[in-house]
Amino acid sequence: MKPIRTFLQQNAIKLWLGIEKPVYEITKGRHAKNRFLSSVDFHHVGTNVKIIKETNNATYIAKFNEDGTIDNSDFKILSTTDMHTDEDYDLNDKTYDRLFKQIRDNKPDLVVLTGDCIQSKYQQIDAIQFAQMMEEIGVYWAYVFGNHEAREEKEYHKYLLFKSLSDFPHCLSKFGNPDLFGYGNFIINIMNSETELKQSLFFLDSGRDIVEAHALNDNVPKEMWKGYDYIKPSQIHWYENELKSLRSIYGEVKNMLYMHIPIPEYKYAFKLDENGDYMRNEDGTLKRDEKDQQLIRNENAEIIYGRMFEAVGCSPFNSGLFESMKKNNAVAIFSGHDHVNDYAFKLDGIYLVYSQYASYNAYNLGHYENDGLITLPESEWQQGVTITTVKNDGSIELKQIFNSIYL
Repeated sequence: MKPIRTFLQQNAIKLWLGIEKPVYEITKGRHAKNRFLSSVDFHHVGTNVKIIKETNNATYIAKFNEDGTIDNSDFKILSTTDMHTDEDYDLNDKTYDRLFKQIRDNKPDLVVLTGDCIQSKYQQIDAIQFAQMMEEIGVYWAYVFGNHEAREEKEYHKYLLFKSLSDFPHCLSKFGNPDLFGYGNFIINIMNSETELKQSLFFLDSGRDIVEAHALNDNVPKEMWKGYDYIKPSQIHWYENELKSLRSIYGEVKNMLYMHIPIPEYKYAFKLDENGDYMRNEDGTLKRDEKDQQLIRNENAEIIYGRMFEAVGCSPFNSGLFESMKKNNAVAIFSGHDHVNDYAFKLDGIYLVYSQYASYNAYNLGHYENDGLITLPESEWQQGVTITTVKNDGSIELKQIFNSIYL
């Protein structure tokens, strides 16, 4: 029954959207107000990326020259996070207008969204509207769930939302192995040639909050049962096994990971006290460097760029993903979740990166006060995109591009 129900719901939404468009135009926006892309001026950008082959949980892609040969030049990934589509349609339009401008101007080979993006009361409708926009833009993209899109691990609402996105041809997200936690544990393999793998991208559903059943199964200490979710050991084993399989074909594989909730190692960019907490002043505020108001840096971490304005919203339980990454030739890990953190740093040879935050709806540096910080003018806000350039040898370069360039 699930496929039939899903088919009917999706097509009913598409039909409704088709009816609403002329109504919105005729009434000059007075009706059909759930059209959150109503004033976003987007159009076709296109791509020279093509799908080479697909499996149940992986897509193999490459850039192609006009003569049909594989183009193994730099591969550009644009990532962003936390669009927080909500009921303020003017701010929704601003969020998506800036995203489109970034795609238009940067012409990425792949767009990655790391969760908490589509969560209004019209969520299923908005998912299809967003996917229709991306389809018209014509670039390949991938979506991984955050902690706000759905309330349960594998409820129908979450299934329908993910399927409504992944059914569109340019969306490379896959449900993945049904035995794994959540929806959307999948791989995108970027090829240099038919036989050479440039970079393998792993996407993981990082969940919402710790659930007792999983905590018991994974031997999570009871004092850690309250807090944000963690990557499950079964997901880590899947990551390791998939890499083992790829190595048997392509040799050593460089890889990057994308998820919503940051892993605990994101805390290690800045100095912690003996209890593993951020250093604080006597009044309880976070202790910052007097010169640039950054937190005190960890001497073992190489800060690449960015700022930290809130504590890392990671799980209290460390399931060991980073240790696995160190053993498996990982290059980087990307997350979202913490809106006013946008730093990237290198720890034990691996980049830990916050994708630039996107939303003008949810909290940001325009209306955020914590630990004595004041709100900042829009020219200093962090909304934007992260550009990851993957070189021929699988190494990467990172760059922040802020939406303030469009002011």
